[in-house]
Amino acid sequence: MEFFPVIHSAQLFAGISEEEISDMLSCLGAKIQHFPKGSFLLRAGGEVEEIGLVLAGSVLLMQEDVWGNRNILSKVGPGQAFAVAAACTPGAVLPVSAAAETPVAVLRLQAKQVMAPCGTACANHSRFLQNLLGELAGKNLHLSEKLTHMGQRTTRAKLMSYLSAQAQKLGRNEFTIPFSRQQLADYLAVERSGLCVELGKMRKEGLLEFHKNHFVLKT
Repeated sequence: MEFFPVIHSAQLFAGISEEEISDMLSCLGAKIQHFPKGSFLLRAGGEVEEIGLVLAGSVLLMQEDVWGNRNILSKVGPGQAFAVAAACTPGAVLPVSAAAETPVAVLRLQAKQVMAPCGTACANHSRFLQNLLGELAGKNLHLSEKLTHMGQRTTRAKLMSYLSAQAQKLGRNEFTIPFSRQQLADYLAVERSGLCVELGKMRKEGLLEFHKNHFVLKT
């Protein structure tokens, strides 16, 4: 399978051998779908019965109001899952939309078969469920982090909170963020023009340097 290395390296399948993964994919009703850039994989307000795992490309998870204003929650890349909580909660309404930032390939896993006891590979199924809980915990932490950034009172404070968090996670002051300027503005819920002005001011004050989405924090 073309995308097997990505599947094997994904957190959902951590600790499960290649041969065992092949058996599990059939057990979990796996299927691969392709989406063009700009298309919607999922729409907010609907129900979803499948867990998605990105195999290639990137997906933006976002909220949009009726006027078209959008709030980016996160970007999901190869090996990362999405729609996990909604798919595993019967009757849940999807609170976010998923859009293809680039052409994407996605592995779909049937949530009912994920949650049901498996008669052919119980040990592996249990391991998969443990990994699934790890995915959910990680996404909850990410959401909590985003709320911390958005809770800051000013655009500068939001930027400093976000950039500081990236540096702390990576253990270095030089890094590349996954967002364009517009996407970063949508993620932090600020105007793009105001964000760009504030970045310029911070550079003049010697707080940071940047080129596109590559940043160096000065301490």
